[in-house]
Amino acid sequence: MAAAAGDSAMEVVPALAEEAAAEATGPSCLVQLPGEVLEYILCSGSLTALDIGRVSSTCRRLREVCQSSGQVWKEQFRVRWPSLMKHYSPTDYVNWLEEYKVRQKAGLEARKIVASFSKRFFSEHVPCNGFSDIENLEGPEIFFEDELVCILNMEGRKALTWKYYAKKILYYLRQQKILNNLKAFLQQPDDYESYLEGAVYIDQYCNPLSDISLRDIQAQIHSIVELVCKTLRGVNSRHPSLTFRPGESSMIMEIELQSQVLDAINYVLYDQLKFKGNRMDYYNALNLYMHQVLTRRTGIPISMSLLYLTIARQLGVPLEPVNFPSHFLLRWCQGAEGATLDIFDYIYIDAFGKGKQLTVKECEYLIGQHVTAALYGVVNVKKVLQRMVGNLLSLGKREGIDQSYQLLRDSLDLYLAMYPDQVQLLLLQARLYFHLGIWPEKVLDILQHIQTLDPGQHGAVGYLVQHTLEHIERKKEEVGVEVKLRSEEKHRDVCYSIGLVMKHKRYGYNCVIYGWDPTCMMGHEWIRNMNVHSLPHGHHQPFYNVLVEDGSCRYAAQENLEYNVEPQEISHPDVGRYFSEFTGTHYIPNAELEIRYPEDLEFVYETVQNIYSAKEDTAE
Repeated sequence: MAAAAGDSAMEVVPALAEEAAAEATGPSCLVQLPGEVLEYILCSGSLTALDIGRVSSTCRRLREVCQSSGQVWKEQFRVRWPSLMKHYSPTDYVNWLEEYKVRQKAGLEARKIVASFSKRFFSEHVPCNGFSDIENLEGPEIFFEDELVCILNMEGRKALTWKYYAKKILYYLRQQKILNNLKAFLQQPDDYESYLEGAVYIDQYCNPLSDISLRDIQAQIHSIVELVCKTLRGVNSRHPSLTFRPGESSMIMEIELQSQVLDAINYVLYDQLKFKGNRMDYYNALNLYMHQVLTRRTGIPISMSLLYLTIARQLGVPLEPVNFPSHFLLRWCQGAEGATLDIFDYIYIDAFGKGKQLTVKECEYLIGQHVTAALYGVVNVKKVLQRMVGNLLSLGKREGIDQSYQLLRDSLDLYLAMYPDQVQLLLLQARLYFHLGIWPEKVLDILQHIQTLDPGQHGAVGYLVQHTLEHIERKKEEVGVEVKLRSEEKHRDVCYSIGLVMKHKRYGYNCVIYGWDPTCMMGHEWIRNMNVHSLPHGHHQPFYNVLVEDGSCRYAAQENLEYNVEPQEISHPDVGRYFSEFTGTHYIPNAELEIRYPEDLEFVYETVQNIYSAKEDTAE
């Protein structure tokens, strides 16, 4: 029977082979299908780039269908990196296979650099020259940025350290590019569209991880312009503004026709779309970012004025910006063309106050003081941007919770890009970096520049130079990594471990431990100021470095901490610097932190088992 079955099988195989050969020469053969159909099959989404490479090597026909500039490789690129497609024009010739290879290589390089950052910069802020490897990378920068974005979009609770450094690198890359664009922009002649473009550069620089583009903001404003045109058409169907095309710079000279436009703007902005000045939360940086002004439909005088100005200019009304003290305004000329004008020949528009039209006397009443005629004059783009950045600078100085002072740092960068020789701001920047303990070499460069500009600052400069040099010397003297073992006798009183999510008994904040000391290691002044001696155990008890949910870093006594019975993620910007993952009950330290506390993870597992497993058993 077995032999008979074997003979039967041997007879079937040649028959199948002959049938397959017949089909191969028939009209249904794959390679004889039309090119469009083959492309459709190969672009179906089930094949990987490796599969396409193998398919293209089987015969000339499939190699032609899978040509490097064809639809098959374009689809492979699009499916793998969809966000990059906006950078390509449909009419351009693109070697998609080559683009795929270059993007793949850029991704590998990006991941290699991100992985190295934690090991290189765990114990210090990334230095100024820490990004040099990135700046020297070959290939398009957008590919490298795209890979960083992919890392940031990885599953929420994992790869926290990768995300932390990917964010820092992306932040740096984009800010450098935006700052270079801003400097080039400031060299160009002014026109009315420049006001909006400059404001967008400020917005982008302060929010480099957000997807903000001038084109998108212009599109949003154009949609408002269309609503204004619709309203205007109901008032005057023959109004000349209705014939203007986007980007056209025509102006209407008749005051009555201009007035109709301004009335329509006021109706659409303030009545229909409900834009308004943000009186309730005036000192909020979001009020100065144009993308936020459009989204939230609120702002402060200068941002609302830029929006109003842009809309009016697109519809032919030549409004001009006025750098009025305490309250930015627009002015609308009422005098005859070519005549000698003074401040009384203008009406002043308060975009913050629903487009209210003011006289000179009403402007002074608005701010409660008399001002000179010079302050009613028009200002150029650079002066407008200076005022916007000055507002951000003031807000940055008011920062309390954000211990990184990011807004202050960003606004200083922007201001000094426009006015690089402002001695007081250079001194503030040097003091800020010194206070944060970052970039000592850059601090010395800034101080040298200050000394060149103003030798009279030698007192403040000399003090900072001395202490910065001492800081650099201390860093050189630091050797090795301090390793803390829970098993050592001197650490017997330490009850908690790195990675545990805790709650402060007195203040109620949630936090995660990222370091500990067997006793308080702060100086006598700190101990006195924090009233540590009033604690039952004083400073002779373990103290813990904790990342707090409000973004601050604190040093808490053991007796003030307790387990958080409902642990949640701590939304602190530095979590990824120390931890690689949040498990739902605790954080897992990254490799660098684990080197410093090699025995803590075992204690964490034991604690989690005792605290949270017991809670689940009780609930059941």
